[in-house]
Amino acid sequence: MSNPVIRVENISKQYRIGVKQTRPDTLRDLVNAGVQRAGRLFKQGAHGGDESRDYIWALRDISFEVEQGQVLGIVGRNGAGKSTLLKILSRVTDPTLGFGEIHGRVGSLLEVGTGFHPELSGRENIYLNGAILGMRREEIDRKFDEIVAFSEVGKFIDTPVKRFSSGMYLRLAFAVAAHLEPEILVVDEVLAVGDAEFQQKCLGKMSDVAQEGRTVLFVSHNMSAILRLTQETIVLDQGKLVMRAPTPQAVDHYLNMGLTKQGERYWDQAVHEEKAPAFIPVALRVLNPAGEVVDTVNAAEGFSIELEYQLTMDITGLRVGIYMMTTRGEFVFTSFDTDDPQYYEKYTIRTPGRYFSRCTIPPDLMNEGRYVLGVNASVYRIQRYFQDDKALTFTVDATGAPGMQWPEPRLGPVRPKLAWTIGEVEK
Repeated sequence: MSNPVIRVENISKQYRIGVKQTRPDTLRDLVNAGVQRAGRLFKQGAHGGDESRDYIWALRDISFEVEQGQVLGIVGRNGAGKSTLLKILSRVTDPTLGFGEIHGRVGSLLEVGTGFHPELSGRENIYLNGAILGMRREEIDRKFDEIVAFSEVGKFIDTPVKRFSSGMYLRLAFAVAAHLEPEILVVDEVLAVGDAEFQQKCLGKMSDVAQEGRTVLFVSHNMSAILRLTQETIVLDQGKLVMRAPTPQAVDHYLNMGLTKQGERYWDQAVHEEKAPAFIPVALRVLNPAGEVVDTVNAAEGFSIELEYQLTMDITGLRVGIYMMTTRGEFVFTSFDTDDPQYYEKYTIRTPGRYFSRCTIPPDLMNEGRYVLGVNASVYRIQRYFQDDKALTFTVDATGAPGMQWPEPRLGPVRPKLAWTIGEVEK
């Protein structure tokens, strides 16, 4: 990168499980702790890692750079190391190994009220945070009214913040972090605390901050916010950096982690037989026009989705269906095997036996991308026999689809071939 303001080299962070960390009381304690730590790290290097169950690596060999003015997203499952990484970059905690370089003032919003003193009023905390960032009083005065207006807590600005609700805390904390103009803004998953209106307000402000050329590190489980605010995203898993890519690609990778990807899904029959249910799922398959199980289908050719199942007793009014979603959780459509009134009449009662329900997706309907299939077997408003919201994933290839002569991506999960007429209006 041409002008990195953040550079991280092989940062690792180790924690000891179940032991409260204490600070050394004397110089001798400090020296002894340093010698023990050096010995432990030497042992880890000699044996390829710490084999003790008392220690865990929250981060392991993380390296990346962030350019001036870039908005970088950070995603991962709970416990992946996202918050630990931000705490290290914000100098809240030190890394066990590796180092990082940060050029510029850092404003951090790692949790509700980070950096606030509970006994001080909202007004006093605004000035305290500004001083920590190295800002002069004149600079804070210039932003003060804007901060209070954004936070919508003006009526309570001279009240000690320990009496604030969590929502009020969040409003003021975010307003301070976003308006005191640090060169680098570090935001952890805190927007979930606020109400929907304030979340949208915060996202709009972060978008403005990004357009002003400031650098932002943004951690969130809200994939819509990640897609809206960031150009690039890194994916963490079990303390390791597994991907850095343009945000849509990184989000798809994160959402697909752990999902079945072979075009076919079998359920464990032994588990269902122990419970002796009326409906036992056997397999879910994605089939090409030749009837072959595939992980990738062609949008221009169409494909089929087949659910195989077994019934152990008569079921009246059973409907078996699928939910198709994007990997970002957006529903594309829902369809059941008895949506057609003729099938509804014919299969009002299904007797014990082995069945399949297969639906055909017509050509020139789906857009390219990765999709998730959920399955459902139920009697409407009476009983749900089986449901799996993320049973299978598959890919749609848009080769030969309408409009492929233009390389631009088409928005939306569908790419239908529609009938158009072009004519000249008679004068």
